[in-house]
Amino acid sequence: MNDLELIKKYVVKDKQEDAINRLNQGYPVQYIIGNVEFYGSLIEVNEHVLIPRFETEYLVDKTINYVNQMFNKKIDVLEIGCGSGCIAISLKKNIDCSIDALDINEDAIKLSKLNGLKNKQDINFFVQDIHNFNNKKKYDLIISNPPYVPFDSLVDEKIKYEPENAIYAKDNGLYFYKVILNKIKYNLNKDYLIAFEIGDKEGQSISEIAKDLLPNSFINIEKDYNNYERFLFICSKNLFE
Repeated sequence: MNDLELIKKYVVKDKQEDAINRLNQGYPVQYIIGNVEFYGSLIEVNEHVLIPRFETEYLVDKTINYVNQMFNKKIDVLEIGCGSGCIAISLKKNIDCSIDALDINEDAIKLSKLNGLKNKQDINFFVQDIHNFNNKKKYDLIISNPPYVPFDSLVDEKIKYEPENAIYAKDNGLYFYKVILNKIKYNLNKDYLIAFEIGDKEGQSISEIAKDLLPNSFINIEKDYNNYERFLFICSKNLFE
């Protein structure tokens, strides 16, 4: 379904002309209609959250496959930077788990809670700055699609409408991987899986950070549909042979 068809489907008739004008000015259609389909779920979105993308669906799909290989029990999951809640909702629907999902943005958490309710998924969404995370709970899976675009990168014009704090990161995009791995290394169960979406030139640098902090782990960089390095998995077992 193209953008005009989406507007005709989701926008009431007397507001369609204004919606089309906004679309022609480059405003994302997902914000105009207020939702996006993600991994089989309808997820509400607004300007407070990053628009879910196909690449992130692939992250979810790969993560589910690894979870099914690794665990035969109900697992505890932590998502860091949950935004709209699309990742947590997709995992909850597809694996046996309990999920804690945090975001620094209070408006994002309000929306993720709404999406959880609309999709009938029981998820613990809460406001938390990862810098101050001091939960002693242990997790089997930790997943994150953090901000990873370097501030000096050339990006698609449409991205300017999305929240900057969900997109850009210091240290050439590596900042939040360092923070997350430093924080959560104490929150891992004996058997664990960490799943990241990454920038296409960041895999090797993040691998080195992970090897330093989790020296006994197995690490794999994987590609997206366009053959760009887009995902990094860190695991207590070698699932990558």
